[in-house]
Amino acid sequence: QVQLVESGGGLVQPGGSLRLSCAASGMIFNINNMRWYRQAPGKERGLVAGVTRGGSTTYADSVKGRFTISRDSAWNTVYLQMNSLRPDDTAVYYCYAFTTGLREYWGQGTQVTVSS
Repeated sequence: QVQLVESGGGLVQPGGSLRLSCAASGMIFNINNMRWYRQAPGKERGLVAGVTRGGSTTYADSVKGRFTISRDSAWNTVYLQMNSLRPDDTAVYYCYAFTTGLREYWGQGTQVTVSS
């Protein structure tokens, strides 16, 4: 079992920055990759960014150059640094973990609102 807890969401003005954190606990040594997803009202949940055990990263086209995913070496925490935020970045952001046992885990989500 892996437990994921997100934090760092909030209200920010357009052009501002936020850093989301995802604290992982439990059998974190089994984690193969971790990702951030987001879901806006009335829309499907979509991938924002991901990072693998080897350190490879991937980003949605809409966030490339603005968002950066990073993690500590022990998979204790994964971060999403979000810069140049736009109103269409408003969503609930979810942390996700995929393990070597082919199991998936989700956090409870954290709200990000970009508005003036």
